[in-house]
Amino acid sequence: MAFYKDETIEEVRSRNDIVDVVGSVVKLKRSGSNYFGLCPFHSEKTGSFSVSRQKQMYYCFGCGKGGNVISFVMEYENYSFQEAVKYLADRAGMKLPEPEESPEEKKAQGFRNDVLSCLKSAAVFYYRRLYSPEGKRAYEYLKKRGLKDETIKSFGLGFSGKGHAEAVTYLREQGFDDKVITAAGLCNISEKYGMTDRFFNRVMFPIMDINNKVIGFGGRVMGDGEPKYLNTAETIVFDKSHNMYGLNVARRSRKPYRIVCEGYMDVISMHQAGFTEAVASLGTAFTPGHANLLRRYTSDVRLTYDSDKAGQNAAMRAIPICASYGIRTKIIHMDPYKDPDEFIKALGSEEFQKRIDEAENSLFFEFEYMKRDRDMSDPEDRTGFQNDVAKRLAAIDDELARDNYIGAAAARYMIKEDILRRAVAVYREKNEAAPDVPDTMTYEEKSPKQKKTDGGGYDKAERYLLTWIADDRRVYDAVKQYLEPEDFSEGVTKELAVALYDGYERGDPSLAGIMTRFAENENASEAAALVNAHLDAVETESDRAKALTDLVIKVKKHALERMKDADDGRDPLKKAMEEKKALKQLKDIRISI
Repeated sequence: MAFYKDETIEEVRSRNDIVDVVGSVVKLKRSGSNYFGLCPFHSEKTGSFSVSRQKQMYYCFGCGKGGNVISFVMEYENYSFQEAVKYLADRAGMKLPEPEESPEEKKAQGFRNDVLSCLKSAAVFYYRRLYSPEGKRAYEYLKKRGLKDETIKSFGLGFSGKGHAEAVTYLREQGFDDKVITAAGLCNISEKYGMTDRFFNRVMFPIMDINNKVIGFGGRVMGDGEPKYLNTAETIVFDKSHNMYGLNVARRSRKPYRIVCEGYMDVISMHQAGFTEAVASLGTAFTPGHANLLRRYTSDVRLTYDSDKAGQNAAMRAIPICASYGIRTKIIHMDPYKDPDEFIKALGSEEFQKRIDEAENSLFFEFEYMKRDRDMSDPEDRTGFQNDVAKRLAAIDDELARDNYIGAAAARYMIKEDILRRAVAVYREKNEAAPDVPDTMTYEEKSPKQKKTDGGGYDKAERYLLTWIADDRRVYDAVKQYLEPEDFSEGVTKELAVALYDGYERGDPSLAGIMTRFAENENASEAAALVNAHLDAVETESDRAKALTDLVIKVKKHALERMKDADDGRDPLKKAMEEKKALKQLKDIRISI
């Protein structure tokens, strides 16, 4: 991927205050020098998400995600590093220079563009096949489903053909090599048959990203073949958990809500009927990635899953996912029909709009779901249901909302309101007895993803020392003559040591700037945990000196042990003498700050 110069990236970062950026999407409350709120990356009841204006960093003590303003935008918006930098530059009113590209990045971007071109050509091939004599059955199927030619064209629907390598042959003729066709997910490869089409005898549904680029396909088999629906496997351009069918159109809807349904045909039928706010997940259950994507466009989602048991189960799974991302949900009921496609065909658009307007509050949908297997005439079942209701109400943190729902639930299910309130209070007391994150935390608790320490405690010593170095420039000045970045173990500790040492030496020890190096690194959250970890207070100067000296000695000893065990071709006797000399020197050091 193309990249910008470090100076440009740092200017973009410094011109976007992290509290302002995070605060635009997360409700933050000041506590001391930091700000806290509910984490946007996982579901929680107690705000364990911390934002520091001083450090220009964020960190969640619950899920361990952390970094600077660039990594926040990447995580929250599902952006690449370059996209996040551009987004923040636009926000700050900065005009970015043309990004630089290494030869490797140019090659990778060129290959990605070839894959997208290949998918576009495949979509053209499938569309033309639909209108060929071979595609007659598929075309008649779509017309029988009530689709107009205009709709078929708008969604680019097609037919894959009945030959085993028709698409592959066509794409080769268009100049695409086998590596590109394979990377696009359009073929299967076997020793017996070679390269054959992945999609055979299927109605084809092109899947587009929000920029209207074809990134994959779904195929519905004509006949009794299995599976009934087949999707593109994940590729360098297609991730089904972070894309939604129809969102390229639905994102532009003026409606304040979006409708989430189950399948391709539901979306197409709804769009044809004028409900262009409809989207569907891509052959998978609703995921946090889908919720994260949707919240860019709305905070209100109407679920219209199939009315069978499987559809209700899917809705129950989607509700808490949406809630964890700040999305309000309601349920559209389509009884007596199974799905939106059937409903609209039978009763029309006006009736479906009425169902949208009458969509059920998701909490009462949950209550009805809890009640469905209960015999409400049986006292034991009725009591069990009422306790389930009380538990669910107790999970509502907003006091006004909880009070309103208690009154509404008591009236709807004929529960004495004072009894329900007492039951809710009991369950809340139980929940609050074990808060998500304690106010004072040990170092280990603040680093949920750190490795288990070895028996000698070397890993913990390295981590604690790095946290201290990150927190206090004086610590770095005191230890740099005894330790180098190479003295830290391979992995996140060494990477962070290199970054910290380099930052201090360049006179730019900004933690937020240092964390930019980890923005696309798999160790990003672990590095953030290290620089945000709590250091136990050391009261006296002599105690601080002893603690620091002990840490440096332990880290250096471990480095010497690794050097001794390393097969580096050096004379073992000479290595042993050097180690002995170094250990002797360690005994005499006294470090103070």
